[in-house]
Amino acid sequence: SRMNKIFDIDENNFLVRVQPGVIVSDIHKSVEEKGLFYPPDPASSSVCTIGGNIGECAGGPRAVKYGVTRDYVLGLRAVLPSGEVIQTGVSTAKGVAGYDLTRLIVGSEGTLAVVTEITLKLLPKPETIKTMAVFFDNMQKAAKTVSGIMKEATIPRCVEYLDEACLGLVKDALTFDFPEDIKAMLILELDGNITSVEKDAENIKKLCFSYGALEVLVAKNQTQAQKLWDARKALSPVLYKIATNKINEDIVVPIDKIPDMVQVTQEIQRTSGLKVVSFGHAGDGNIHCNIMYNKADKNESEKAEKAVDELFNATLALGGTITGEHGVGMTKLKYLPREIGARQIELMKGIKKVFDPQNILNPGKIFH
Repeated sequence: SRMNKIFDIDENNFLVRVQPGVIVSDIHKSVEEKGLFYPPDPASSSVCTIGGNIGECAGGPRAVKYGVTRDYVLGLRAVLPSGEVIQTGVSTAKGVAGYDLTRLIVGSEGTLAVVTEITLKLLPKPETIKTMAVFFDNMQKAAKTVSGIMKEATIPRCVEYLDEACLGLVKDALTFDFPEDIKAMLILELDGNITSVEKDAENIKKLCFSYGALEVLVAKNQTQAQKLWDARKALSPVLYKIATNKINEDIVVPIDKIPDMVQVTQEIQRTSGLKVVSFGHAGDGNIHCNIMYNKADKNESEKAEKAVDELFNATLALGGTITGEHGVGMTKLKYLPREIGARQIELMKGIKKVFDPQNILNPGKIFH
């Protein structure tokens, strides 16, 4: 994108103004050089743009502690389908003048307006970071450990979950040995001041062992920690080593229902005969379930569609949502009424009509 400028970083007021085409990792680097911190960090942050993050309300591993894109967008400049330019939001720490159009546009998947400038809230950069890898011989133990961690006073900034299939794909990319016969791994990350992080890391390490962890390894340096994250962020593309096609769903369930969700994915794999690979942001209940199949095989395609149906039914039965980050787009159109109901959809269509009466912005997305 040519709309890729970072206009200014306001160190006194913890703000940055950017254009929508700026790569998210460039925002991270630019503000961190000034001792500041922009928390949202989707796995694709090295290639995705802040405009895309706003369209989807992207999250990432750090959302468990810091929240998602919507929580850091203070204001927007946007162009309506009529050509009219509007300025939403504020450049202050808070403001409630009128309806919150900023938060309405964030996550609207480009269906309401074209964003041309964004004002983002920043935080002070944490003093230190500690990254840990926790290994289990049972996926249920890993899932229950997540629930246990989230009950503690200390909230890690990342709690990532990888199942056995994931580990087989990324094992060679890791820089340390880990126990044989492991079935799941958690990546935990803590940040803050040095004293508290060291103390919290020891407490969480003990807690992990109390839930049945085989081993807890702490990254010795930033290089080792980065290797761990590189392996995690490479997962989505390397899944194609398992099968030629995948359906990637990003369901979310209440944190205490994660063990139940793990059991659901295992059952879907057993009954469908398809490989179901799970990883994601377990700390906030957001699991990426990847159903691997061969699209050219009609039988497998039908099984995959049935598996998605079962996954969404189970997610909603557990009190969850069918999408936490990826949005509805076109692929989840038929499933949306199961979650939010006809009346809510009609209200949303009314909002769409106010912004875009001619239906020229991303027609066919979210609803027909």
